[in-house]
Amino acid sequence: MRCLQALGDMSRKKKFWIIGAGLAGAAVVALLITASILAKRWEPYIRAQAVDYLSQRFDSNVQIEAIRVTLPHVSAMRMLLTHGRGAIARVAAVNVLLRHHGRRDVAPMFAMKRVAFEVDLGTLFQVPKVVHLVSVEGMDATIPPKGEWPKSKAVTVVPPESKPKQPKVLIEQVTIENARLVILPKDTAKNPLRFDIHRLRLQSVGVNTAMKYDAALTNAVPPGEILSQGKFGPWNAAEPGDTALTGDYDFEKADLGVFSGIAGILRSTGSFEGTLDSINARGEATVPDFRLKRAGNKVPLKTNFQVLVDGTNGNTVLQPVVAILGSTKFQTSGAVIKREGARRRSILLDVKMPKGDLSDLLKLAMKGTPFMTGQLKMNMKIDLPPLNEDMRERLILDGKFEISDGRFMRPKFQDEIDTLSRRGQGQPNNKTIDEVVSGMKGNLRLDKEIVTFRNLSFDVPGAGVAMKGNYDLNGDVLDFHGTLKLKAHISQTMSGWKRWVLMPADPFFAKDGAGTLLHVQVVGNADAPKFGLDHGDKEPKPEEPAPDRGEANRKAR
Repeated sequence: MRCLQALGDMSRKKKFWIIGAGLAGAAVVALLITASILAKRWEPYIRAQAVDYLSQRFDSNVQIEAIRVTLPHVSAMRMLLTHGRGAIARVAAVNVLLRHHGRRDVAPMFAMKRVAFEVDLGTLFQVPKVVHLVSVEGMDATIPPKGEWPKSKAVTVVPPESKPKQPKVLIEQVTIENARLVILPKDTAKNPLRFDIHRLRLQSVGVNTAMKYDAALTNAVPPGEILSQGKFGPWNAAEPGDTALTGDYDFEKADLGVFSGIAGILRSTGSFEGTLDSINARGEATVPDFRLKRAGNKVPLKTNFQVLVDGTNGNTVLQPVVAILGSTKFQTSGAVIKREGARRRSILLDVKMPKGDLSDLLKLAMKGTPFMTGQLKMNMKIDLPPLNEDMRERLILDGKFEISDGRFMRPKFQDEIDTLSRRGQGQPNNKTIDEVVSGMKGNLRLDKEIVTFRNLSFDVPGAGVAMKGNYDLNGDVLDFHGTLKLKAHISQTMSGWKRWVLMPADPFFAKDGAGTLLHVQVVGNADAPKFGLDHGDKEPKPEEPAPDRGEANRKAR
């Protein structure tokens, strides 16, 4: 009996172990099957999460041509038991397109050739989800104009109340290689702003906060590299152009020689703030060897500037800019704009120079040494053509100037001035009257290489000249006509017997409060001007505009 009972107990224990082993085996099989199913679902889940994040974060329709998820060499059982923690999946996507508000009438807001990132599978179900690094190669970013909604019927806009909440994802770092940023203007007839970025690194400090960035840009014209650091974002999905942007920059070795009229190597440093659509920048630019190609003389140029760049139309507004050319300090304001029908932008400047060195400007503008020194006061409006066109032919100046303490550096010219002063003071043989200073002021307009002086006055001790006329820069032709007033009577301008002969004529030449009034002209060229009496009143009447003598000279040539 006892033997039979013992056998029965052993049979029950055996059955129990068999049943337990069977249940354990079934559980293991179930776990393996579950782990296998989960492993197969990682890829579609990651794809769905990526599309969901991009669509919500950038308010865009997302297209991904292909995506590949490479899982780590870890057993499915281990991933199941550890909930995927420590298992890093590598994700690579190609040809990723983001169309803002689904628009198809313009280029995608983001077009990325390749996107790659790594993710810890254990964080996929956390909030926030953490992605340590995203790498992008080949990206075109096109920012649409602010406030412009699509008109295409193919575009669908999700009502605000149906939009899901902002996804809780933290991307710690983004690296982008070979990117291009394009900001579209409101006027489709205007060219967009384009920036080539060959390296960009973004670092996040939290969800929905600005990212720190470090960028290297290649500037096309003038060629040079711009290094910049600052903060970008957070991204404004509703109005991408309103996304904040701040930073500092360093622009090195920019060769101005690519432009047709100027040359020199520029360096600029500064800071900026604003949005993608509107940036305020301030900084300093220096060109130690600045020169006009036609003259070739190098004059150092330094500017401290503040500008507003309007991304909606591409115009740049120059808020007061302080510049130093050589030793001459001046202030300018204006804008870089594109006129109606023009292919390129022009530069409009308003220059105020309270006290400048005339030789600095003449050295810049003319070949060789300056022909005159003195102090220059100037208020001038300048219309510069695009810098890659012929500046001299299309440059327009309009304003007034005043020269004081002027001396001519060419002996023949100064000798003529000294002689004029001696005669004007009634001391034609007084050689101690030498190297006299001159004063000059007037209103001028330069257009098509012709300088038209609406009025020009020139004064030396004892004499004053008031003239109108033109100077043809291309042909170096002078054509001025006006009046000469001398303090002395005409007889006093001579010596010896000539003085006695001319005494009876003194009353005939004494007019308008002057001892002598003569009609004179200056013709010829700047190197050898010819001063003489103007036989016939060539002065235009006050109500008549001055004739374009430069045009006549060109026809004569």
